[in-house]
Amino acid sequence: MSVPDKSEPGPQQTRLYTPQWVSLVAGGIAGGVEAAITYPFEYSKTRVQLSNDGPNRTSNPLRLIVQVARQEGVGALYTGCSTLVIGTTAKAAVRFVSYDTIRNSLADDRGVLSASRGMLAGMTAGAVESVLAVTPTERIKTALIDDAKGARQFKSSIQAIQVLVKRHGITELYRGLVSTMMKQSATSAVRKGTYNVLKEATKAKGIKPNVFTTFGIGALAGIVTVYATQPFDTIKTRAQGVEGAGIVEASRSVIRDYGLRGFWKGSSMRLGRLLLSGGIVFSVYEEVAAILSSGTHR
Repeated sequence: MSVPDKSEPGPQQTRLYTPQWVSLVAGGIAGGVEAAITYPFEYSKTRVQLSNDGPNRTSNPLRLIVQVARQEGVGALYTGCSTLVIGTTAKAAVRFVSYDTIRNSLADDRGVLSASRGMLAGMTAGAVESVLAVTPTERIKTALIDDAKGARQFKSSIQAIQVLVKRHGITELYRGLVSTMMKQSATSAVRKGTYNVLKEATKAKGIKPNVFTTFGIGALAGIVTVYATQPFDTIKTRAQGVEGAGIVEASRSVIRDYGLRGFWKGSSMRLGRLLLSGGIVFSVYEEVAAILSSGTHR
């Protein structure tokens, strides 16, 4: 009587792995597309979080978009956009390849990832992307937007990098690293965890995945993510203004200016962005990954 070879998965143990290069390329494309489409929401959210009450200032993100477009032109809404697109392309690539690598190791024999393991994989991927891609690009983007509402000492992303590094050294590009890591880890954990749970739930109900269901699941994951992680985003933005601030100082400035509700300042605009970005990034990623994977199996 022969003994089954347990090293070979049976019909019900087949696991589907996403090749790392597919995760890297598909994630980068999805991130770049998402950032370019939703940037005005990010611009408005950042301006609102950096502003203090005063004349000609508004805390309504939608009103701010209209105000900036009228006074400074539509192009002003894309201040710092190139930096964010490049950064988002890089961070999405890092995030997806990190997440899929960790997911492959944590999933069970059927390739299913539990809710807790999904959040762990997302949290780890968020920490990795914070160090490798997010912090420097977010620092420059935030400094550019902060500068645009006042002194206008920066003419471009390159000049902003040169000025900040000349004044404070290369470590200045990593100002706000801790707050960024907190924000990215929390955001990625909630977003990826929620998306994973919803995706498995639709599978269990026999709903076939397509671009529309993926967009809807991603959008719902974005909504949950906003309200669960907004305080981290607000602190990070304050910490990465032109002058910069520590986590404690940034938190105190929010409370001083707006009270505890201030930690959710800009959430409506971030909701608009993440609702769209959640749908865009996951649907684009899944479609591109499917195309690339099918090419490798021919």
